[in-house]
Amino acid sequence: MATVEKDSVSGQNTTGHEWDGIKELNTPLPKWWVYVFWATVVWAIGYWFMYPAWPLLNGYTQGSLGYSSRGELAMELDAQKKARSTWLSKIEASDTGAIEKDKDLLRYAMAGGKIAFNENCAPCHGAGGVGVAGAYPTLADDEWLWGGTLADIEQTIKYGVRNANKDTRVSEMPKFGVDGVLKADQIAAVADYVVSMANKAPAKGSAGETVFAENCAVCHGEDGSGQAALGAPALNNQIWLFVKGNKESVAAQVNNPKHGSMPAWAERLDASTIKMLAVYVHNLGGGK
Repeated sequence: MATVEKDSVSGQNTTGHEWDGIKELNTPLPKWWVYVFWATVVWAIGYWFMYPAWPLLNGYTQGSLGYSSRGELAMELDAQKKARSTWLSKIEASDTGAIEKDKDLLRYAMAGGKIAFNENCAPCHGAGGVGVAGAYPTLADDEWLWGGTLADIEQTIKYGVRNANKDTRVSEMPKFGVDGVLKADQIAAVADYVVSMANKAPAKGSAGETVFAENCAVCHGEDGSGQAALGAPALNNQIWLFVKGNKESVAAQVNNPKHGSMPAWAERLDASTIKMLAVYVHNLGGGK
């Protein structure tokens, strides 16, 4: 049986427990600590009643204050929306050309457009519109598939490219090889010619020039400068999207071309956001 005794040094009673000559003192907790402990217990009980706390089978206790973090976020977003409403109303009521001419609207549109771009466009086109070789075009140069004017950019953002929207931009390069339109030697010849055009030294009088004139010039232009109205890229420079600019990759594209797709953002974003995006993209460095 444990024997309680008084410690000769501290004057404190022991608990009666002893290990290898070491006795355990029965020292009470400091009063301030006890008060704080019970205060936290009272606080916790109050919190259970005031705030959402306990999970239930089909939900949770709501709390007498009716507080929720989602509700707080909704109120904050609503407050921000009201604060921005004046600027957004002006942007929605203006065309993109007028927005660029108004320095205050332009500053706001560029800031809003950058945020919208990073949230919606950067995953494909890269930060700052640098693009991804072999997949997504750069938006920071002066080379455009569907045109680089403000109206062109806004149209492309609104309705996208090759999607299910009835107003989407649509054009597809024929499968010259797969569909048997051109033979292997013709594809090789036209690939040679396209590469020579890209190097600013078109092989005049070659078999490839004849194949190009008969099959490709109607969309890409006789000089390979492209047609924005058809989404046909220029072939007379070293800017490539799906190919690497050598004969093999050009021939592969002629044989069985790749086609990109872009969502119709009018189905996801409001009109003012689309206008801000158009202005932002137009000012990335390559807007016409």
